[in-house]
Amino acid sequence: MALFEGYERRIDKIEKVLKEYDFESLEETRKYVEEHGVDVYNIVTETQPIAFENAKWAYILGAAIALKKGLTQASDIAAVLGEGIQAFCIPGSVADQRKVGIGHGNLAARLLHEDTNCFAFLAGHESFAAAEGAIKIALSANKVRTNPLRVILNGLGKDAAYLISRINGFTYVKTQYDYETGDLNILEERRFSKGPRGTVKCYGADDVREGVSIMHLEDVDVSITGNSTNPTRFQHPVAGTYKKERLEEGKKYFSVASGGGTGRTLHPDNVGAGPASYGMTDTMGRMHSDAQFAGSSSVPAHVEMMGLIGMGNNPMVGASVAVAVALQEALSAELV
Repeated sequence: MALFEGYERRIDKIEKVLKEYDFESLEETRKYVEEHGVDVYNIVTETQPIAFENAKWAYILGAAIALKKGLTQASDIAAVLGEGIQAFCIPGSVADQRKVGIGHGNLAARLLHEDTNCFAFLAGHESFAAAEGAIKIALSANKVRTNPLRVILNGLGKDAAYLISRINGFTYVKTQYDYETGDLNILEERRFSKGPRGTVKCYGADDVREGVSIMHLEDVDVSITGNSTNPTRFQHPVAGTYKKERLEEGKKYFSVASGGGTGRTLHPDNVGAGPASYGMTDTMGRMHSDAQFAGSSSVPAHVEMMGLIGMGNNPMVGASVAVAVALQEALSAELV
């Protein structure tokens, strides 16, 4: 029985990577990683319970490569996890061509670097994927950082933000944008848990202008958009507008566009174009992003369709951070 989905289309490429790092099989990589006291399979499962098997094995391979290279710092390990994910990308697919696996590793590495202060899941309140990613980052990243990373969710709809906050134990921040003055007013902050989850702030905006103001308020320097139900009227316009204003201020901002790819469409003209179409959400993401991912921010099956692994892009960010931190902690313990 195959270990994971799409085994036949992936295994030739995977075996080349295994050979490069002197592993006989994927089963050997799992044993190798677990000998260091890290259960990567379980970390990925906890992050997004509906993730496909291929996602778990991709992270196991990435972790084994990082260990084989002798890396000890979480930020370095995170970048190498991307090699494992990239090895699982189906040859010739959208994900393979865009090097999305490598991109995921590099994004996680950014979040573990001290010069990244605030990371935003931009929109996505319509699904739990942003919450899944945020939870893993909140529980993991600051274990190895000196300067704590702030994590926020910024999406369309105040009711949705309140519900996501309450269910997941985040801090709900109720704002009101003054359209005459351009000021953003904080009306209420309500924390729903005392632990690390409670440090995640969740905002709901009425429109793009308020969304951009929230980004400025939190001084966001890295974000990832969700590919949810309102992409054309919130997250992509927010990211594009905020990027323009940040650059005018002389500040850095790294924008990641999640979602898109062949078949991700919102208009009959795009559907008619068939495989030649990027799709509307993909096209909009390319207008502001520094890195373009492939497939849904939340739905494993759609990410799988793009030739990547079966895990939402937002939870993938959390899994990358969590696995990298777990490896650093395990290796530090071995030295004691």
